[in-house]
Amino acid sequence: MQLATKAVHAGARGDARDAHPVSVPIHPSATYYYDRTAQLDAVAGGEPGYMYARYANPTGAALEAAVASLEGAEACLSFGSGMAALHAAILASGVVPGDVIVCSQEIYGGTIGLLMNILTPLGIEIRFADLNAAAELDKALFGPGVRLVIVETLSNPLLRVLDLAALAEKVHSAGAKLLVDATFTSPVLSQPLASGADYSVHSATKYLSGHGDVTAGVVSCAASELPGLDACRKMVGGILGPFEAWLVLRGLKTLPLRMERQCANAAQLAAWLRAHPRVERVHYPGFPDHPDHANAQRQFAGRFGAMVSFEIRGADKPAMFQVIDKLRLCLPCTSLGDVQTLVMYPIIASHREVSPKQRERIGIRDNLLRLSVGIEDPRDLIADLEAALR
Repeated sequence: MQLATKAVHAGARGDARDAHPVSVPIHPSATYYYDRTAQLDAVAGGEPGYMYARYANPTGAALEAAVASLEGAEACLSFGSGMAALHAAILASGVVPGDVIVCSQEIYGGTIGLLMNILTPLGIEIRFADLNAAAELDKALFGPGVRLVIVETLSNPLLRVLDLAALAEKVHSAGAKLLVDATFTSPVLSQPLASGADYSVHSATKYLSGHGDVTAGVVSCAASELPGLDACRKMVGGILGPFEAWLVLRGLKTLPLRMERQCANAAQLAAWLRAHPRVERVHYPGFPDHPDHANAQRQFAGRFGAMVSFEIRGADKPAMFQVIDKLRLCLPCTSLGDVQTLVMYPIIASHREVSPKQRERIGIRDNLLRLSVGIEDPRDLIADLEAALR
């Protein structure tokens, strides 16, 4: 309750009682609560409620309840960005100096940067491996100190798909926890917690909001994991603002409709690109000959996501710039999950900080483009791509 203090000086009305300041409500219908301090003390002591904007707010709590429902999770916390959510989940897993984090080598470049530039200097060992290869996975999990494994539902940008249930079983057998970045699939296609993951992380900037007008992140988990996440958010300050939480809530209303259209459009574009003479290779898990097609079919409810990556035959970096600059409907952008189709050149964006040698080893070459397919008429998207490739 916000109150204004009105001081009535002695002698103003000739009444001695007016010599003392009195508090009057700003609004006539407002009620003065005499137990406000006790309420704040109770909330600070752990009772439900709100006392400080860096700790929690009602709109953020509404978003968290909605995402937890979509994820089939006991708990969810929202953050100011996907990277803030990822960072908090890593810290909440209990990693300490001397521990080991195993990470898929085919992962978002920002995640690689966080692990190498923030966590490695703290004395945490990072092991990158091709976790699709059973031998490499077993080798990465071998030995003491493995605390956490980090993967994506769809790898960025080559769109590989792990068997999450089998991976979770191995990770837990090694005494570690499994963190899954599910940004590329959204809860419409995949709920990693149901496959055994300990944390499901989303950059809500992407599909959850869907309109490219907010930066946000969420972590879904078991209730037992919530205290560590909450403590990290309070101390580090990665809270999501109420207005941003409202924007993501607005986006959730159309999430299933958007995903249905985007996945259908992506399937059409992937097939068209694969038949184009200027395209050398298309990465899309919906193709029956994709190495992880069976995993995607089983885990993504019969759909294959709205992301498509492709390599342009014989193109170097200047030629790739020319293709991107010729596009009119597909927008060059480092984000994804928007209702508009977005094109991104990984070597100057998501994987800019990854060395050329490491990119080559992973398979991210200079002629690779990534499409986040929107809800436009697919015929218009094909015409735009055709003109740029020509």
